[in-house]
Amino acid sequence: MTAPTTHCWPEDAHQALLIGRVWQPGTGPMLVAATPDGLKDLSQLAPTSSALLELPDVARRVRAHLSEGQAANLGSAEAVIANSDEAHRDTGQPWLLAPCDLQAVKASGVTFVASMLERVIEEQARGDASKAEAVRKAVVAVIGDNLRAVRPGSPEAAQLKEVLLAQGVWSQYLEVGIGPDAEIFTKAQPMSAVGHGAWVGLHPGSQWNNPEPEIVLAANARGEVVGATLGNDVNLRDFEGRSALLLGKAKDNNASCAIGPFIRLFDDHFGIDDVRRCELSMKVQGAEGFVMQGSSSLSQISRDPLDLAAQAMGKYHQYPDGMMLFLGTMFAPTQDRHGPGQGFTHVVGDVVTVSTPQLGTLVNRVRHCDQVAPWTFGITALMGNLASRGLLSPAA
Repeated sequence: MTAPTTHCWPEDAHQALLIGRVWQPGTGPMLVAATPDGLKDLSQLAPTSSALLELPDVARRVRAHLSEGQAANLGSAEAVIANSDEAHRDTGQPWLLAPCDLQAVKASGVTFVASMLERVIEEQARGDASKAEAVRKAVVAVIGDNLRAVRPGSPEAAQLKEVLLAQGVWSQYLEVGIGPDAEIFTKAQPMSAVGHGAWVGLHPGSQWNNPEPEIVLAANARGEVVGATLGNDVNLRDFEGRSALLLGKAKDNNASCAIGPFIRLFDDHFGIDDVRRCELSMKVQGAEGFVMQGSSSLSQISRDPLDLAAQAMGKYHQYPDGMMLFLGTMFAPTQDRHGPGQGFTHVVGDVVTVSTPQLGTLVNRVRHCDQVAPWTFGITALMGNLASRGLLSPAA
């Protein structure tokens, strides 16, 4: 099955300010501005994605750099995007990487009522997918959907907690879902995220897993959110359901974090209010003909995106190279795939498509993480590469 990697642009791509990274054979990773008319080299403006986002008034600086003709033309964006499908890639030609590099990759969990209930169900089912449907009915019978109107950390939330404790259904997931403190965790290490068209990895020991389509905020070291992109927070429901202490193993495996295709910088055409209104669509297509579709609306998020960013980075916790922050998802797939009551789980070869009109489309194929090419190009390799190209200076 061919993955539709070429259809990745935002609907208003000609006015969007899109930042990406491209692997150029013989050169290495290159920072680019992406337009349907071609890719423009931004290496002379900033050596890394992280450094670019540190520039004051970054959108204006990028536009000025482009309008002054200082960015070399690297050729067809369409050709690079088409070559980004890892299953059919010509490694002698350039392809897209994740648009971030040195930034910390963080994630917010349990930020939507629907996914919060599914986390409670995972916990109660102890990671056993066959028990999920019965547990789901029991949990909803007690909790219902009355959490939707509860503001996290409010007096009403504290009162609801007391009621649920009395009923014996309180959970660690409800604690972060309606309590004062958001769940913020490390999704992946800097430089480890894969980009548009790449394989995403599942631990081969997992029997119950799913994609998580999310908006990802791009923040600089000052905690300023300066752009957004798409992400797939690949998740192992059985591992996390067995124990919350397995969250790291459930979330961080080879190629289990996909980000892209581009970071859209905030400017007069796109900003945080547009993020708040984003409607994400997701589609999973299996080689056997299985199709699952779903959506996730940021308008239903229980904590504001900027509140999540402030909880992730601030006076208590700094990220000097900036941060990419997954905002969580309300999409929790329950569609049966392998029989009644079994719910959804991935099959190797699945094609996962995450899209929203103003950020474009992120497409990835599913494979076991030990069959995906190992991650070898890290921070040391990047610094060596940039030094050899004369792109490092004391200011960088």
